[in-house]
Amino acid sequence: MSQKKKLPSPSQHGAIGTFWIVYFSGLAFALLLFFAISAGWLGKMPSFEELENPQTNLASEIISSDGVLLGTFFIENRSNVHFRELSPHMVNAILAIEDVRFTEHSGIDVKALFRVAWGIATGNSKGGGSTITQQLAKNLFPRDENLNVLQLVLRKFMEWITAAKLERSYSKEEILAMYLNTVPFGSNAFGIKSAAMTFFGKTPDALTIEEAALMAGVVNAPTRFSPVRNPERALQRRNLVISKMREYGFITEDEFQQAVNTPIDMSNYGMMDHNTGIATYFREYLRSEMRKWTSTHYKSNGTNYDIYKDGLKIYTTIDSRMQRYAEEAVREHLANDLQPAFFRHWKGIPNAPFDFPPSEAREEIEKIMNTAMRRSDRYRYLKQAGVSNDSITLAFNTPTRMRVFSWNGYRDTIMTPMDSIRYYKSFLQSSLMSVDVKTGQVKAYVGGIDYRHFKFDNATQARRQVGSTFKPFVYTLAMQEGEYTPCYKVPNIPYSVQLWDGTFWEPKNSNNDRIGEEVTLKWALANSNNWISAYLIKRFPPESVIQMARKMGVVSPIDPVPAIALGTPEITLYEMVGAMNTYANKGVFIKPYFITRIEDKNGNIIERFAPEQSEALDEVTAYKMIALMKGVVESGTGMRLRGRYSLRNPIAGKTGTTQNQSDGWFMGLTPDLVTGVWTGAEDRSVHFRSLQLGQGANTALPIWALYMKKIYADQSLRISTGDFERPPGYQYLEFNCDMEDTRRNIRQWSNPDDF
Repeated sequence: MSQKKKLPSPSQHGAIGTFWIVYFSGLAFALLLFFAISAGWLGKMPSFEELENPQTNLASEIISSDGVLLGTFFIENRSNVHFRELSPHMVNAILAIEDVRFTEHSGIDVKALFRVAWGIATGNSKGGGSTITQQLAKNLFPRDENLNVLQLVLRKFMEWITAAKLERSYSKEEILAMYLNTVPFGSNAFGIKSAAMTFFGKTPDALTIEEAALMAGVVNAPTRFSPVRNPERALQRRNLVISKMREYGFITEDEFQQAVNTPIDMSNYGMMDHNTGIATYFREYLRSEMRKWTSTHYKSNGTNYDIYKDGLKIYTTIDSRMQRYAEEAVREHLANDLQPAFFRHWKGIPNAPFDFPPSEAREEIEKIMNTAMRRSDRYRYLKQAGVSNDSITLAFNTPTRMRVFSWNGYRDTIMTPMDSIRYYKSFLQSSLMSVDVKTGQVKAYVGGIDYRHFKFDNATQARRQVGSTFKPFVYTLAMQEGEYTPCYKVPNIPYSVQLWDGTFWEPKNSNNDRIGEEVTLKWALANSNNWISAYLIKRFPPESVIQMARKMGVVSPIDPVPAIALGTPEITLYEMVGAMNTYANKGVFIKPYFITRIEDKNGNIIERFAPEQSEALDEVTAYKMIALMKGVVESGTGMRLRGRYSLRNPIAGKTGTTQNQSDGWFMGLTPDLVTGVWTGAEDRSVHFRSLQLGQGANTALPIWALYMKKIYADQSLRISTGDFERPPGYQYLEFNCDMEDTRRNIRQWSNPDDF
């Protein structure tokens, strides 16, 4: 007998109905909630355009002509990379520790969410459930601070939806690269490109297993796992990542053992800032130039470009190898020779390092020191804090602990702030600029000895008296006249020039060599003879000399007085190098320039730069001047290049020394490079008290020599050691008119300290 199937009771029907109502209501609510979130009803959601073009603060990169990153301008030190620029180890490390199922999910890892829920329910939580895509969504569209629980939950839902949209808009490779571009790694490094350079001094594609694992581990907590601040924690975290890489099959057992047993190497660590690294003075100069450029250049949305946010790529003319050699040359000469000699020279001398007559010393030194005090950061801070002048003066004369610069590294000491000002005033400065003859591109730029402590740029900002390096402008006018050649002879006697008020100007010479004899112009320039300069300025008035200097790129103010023949004008190193380059470039002036092109963050060229050039003098005159200035090196004040520094290739040059040895100059010309060097102190009253020590041949020329020796030794630079090219049709020109003078000067300058 069959049994009748038992039907649900009315109460059971009600329970089932309630279940389905609740189920579908919950489902409908969830769908409506997600729709409302997606539509932006519950808060702003990123638009399609924002997802396609997410905005982050990108550093502008300064790139050398040989492809080296010189530095960046940034609010956040971040530069983007493509997936192809990532080391496979970096990809594997970040997947192993952050999201091993990254390639399997569509932005939300359901398994991970259930794991998190189970961990919360059981009190045995084992990590979060956010995917790399969700973390990217949070990085690109950051949360507001101080959210309550409800707002936090809502924000989490919004990140889920954004993650799903990102998965539809980008490939997995693009998402992973974007993620690594957005995360902070500590030490002021945002994104893997900046981090790899900061921590290891390399690009992301060159990271090893252990380096990639360290970077992946740092992401979780940049400060806690910093290899600089917390090396032990960083090592433990790195090894955890390496073990995860082995667990998921990204590396072999042998690779695991080798990696975990490799100590963390921070020898190449260097946090990027504006005070350290290569070409610091150039980068600061470039910043000011780029500010001018951005003020007149606009993005497609009508706003000005921003060098701190828009990720521009600024391709410069600087060659990183030549820049490094220039900085090394300055350091070698000043740190090893000139500065120690300067300290010895002034040891035990009253009022050191200031050279004033005793009757003026106290008053003048007080002026210098008080001016320096008022310009200091310490003074400004105290003033802003409302401290009285008497209290500020007391503070500056109270001994305190401080760390000061020295050529042998920082030195901890106790001294008064006023004594520290005097200490820094004692340091000699130097600047160097090197230009490619044919293109006018600046290849090396040194504005001072250490940008952290001496901010003033002596390459483009400082106008200093140029001394005898100005004499070539006077001789150029003579060479343009048919009767004058380098071998033209003039009596070596005093010459007077009548001034506008009826008085006469008659310069003196620094020595009595060959008085009364007829000497060639080549000999006169080689030996910086002032009488012959006076002879020429009588025939070619100051206005004509100034006009010639203007044609060759000198723009600084110059008074039209006969004394300019001896070098009284104050001109920047930048102007002098550009002008001297005119001789090597066959009479064509090229304005030295620093940038070849600028690209936007996507690699689109915004602007290309070309040099400004004009014909300043004819090719024959330029070659005559080269022949004249060769005499400086062959038999004149630049003979040390041949003797002490053993440079045998053709070189034209000119030394310069100003009154009281306050400024030392050397301009060196070769067929490929024209390089100028200036050396002196911040204050003109700080200088050597003897010509032997303070002349440009001793203070500036050695830097040029050290720099060029390094240049010639680097075969990859392909800098010629050949001769200057003669003008077409003038092969007969011969200017070896002073062979006996050369032999005589070699004997005269044979002292090892001078030659």
